[in-house]
Amino acid sequence: MTIKLVHAEWPAPKGIFAATTTRSGGVSEGPWKSLNLGAHAGDRPDAVAENRRRLVDEAGLAREPVWLQQVHGTRVVRAEDGPPQEADAVVSTGRPIGVLTADCLPVLLCSSAGDEIAALHCGWRSLSGGIVANTVDAMRSVAGDLMAWLGPAISQPAFEVGDEVRDIFLAGVEDAASCFLPNENGRWQADLYGLARRYLAAAGVPAVFGGGFCTRSDEDAFFSYRRDGETGRMATVIARF
Repeated sequence: MTIKLVHAEWPAPKGIFAATTTRSGGVSEGPWKSLNLGAHAGDRPDAVAENRRRLVDEAGLAREPVWLQQVHGTRVVRAEDGPPQEADAVVSTGRPIGVLTADCLPVLLCSSAGDEIAALHCGWRSLSGGIVANTVDAMRSVAGDLMAWLGPAISQPAFEVGDEVRDIFLAGVEDAASCFLPNENGRWQADLYGLARRYLAAAGVPAVFGGGFCTRSDEDAFFSYRRDGETGRMATVIARF
C-alpha cells in the first residue's frame, strides 16, 4: 500500500513541499493502522520508525523532519536549535519540519520567497493562547510576506465545546463569536478553521488557504482522537528543496 498525501493547495514558490499524511501506507496495526507517525501514541517504536522512513522516501526529503514534543502550549522554537524540544511550533530556514495531529489543526507558514517556513500545532489551547502571533513574531519574514495553509482538522459540526472554551476565544480575537454555533446540548460547535483565520488575520498574515476537512468524520482517511481515543497521528510536513 502506497502512502497517500493531502498536498497543500497554495501558491508557494517552487521548491516547497507541503502536505499532510493520511492513514494509508504504513505498517502499524491495531488502533494505529497503518501510517501512524506519532512516537508517543502507544504504537510499536519499530513501526513508527518504518512509517517515518516511508514518509521521508515518499516526500523525497533529504532527512527526517524535525519533530517536537507537543504539549498544547504556545512555545516556538527554531529547527536549527538542536534535538526535539517541548514546543508546539517550529520555524526553519533549511531543515524539514512537521507537526503531529489527530483532530488539532496543523498550520503551515511560508514566505513568498520560500526562504523561511514554519509548522504549528493548533489545538484550541494553543490557538487561543497566541501561538499564531508567537510564531509570526519568531520569523524573520514580515507577516505581510507570509502565506498560510490549514491542514486536516476536526470540523465545526464534529467539534463540541463548552462555554469556558468559547469565552476564552471571545476575549482573545475579534469576531470569534461567529465561529460558534449553539447546539441542542446547550453547548457550542466550534469552527477551528474560522478561528485560525481570525488569528492569522490579527497577526498580519494576508493569504490563507486550505481548510474544509474533517478528521473525525473521515475515518478512512484520518486518525481522530475524539472519535477513537487510542489512535495514531498524521504528520503535516513542510520542507525546502
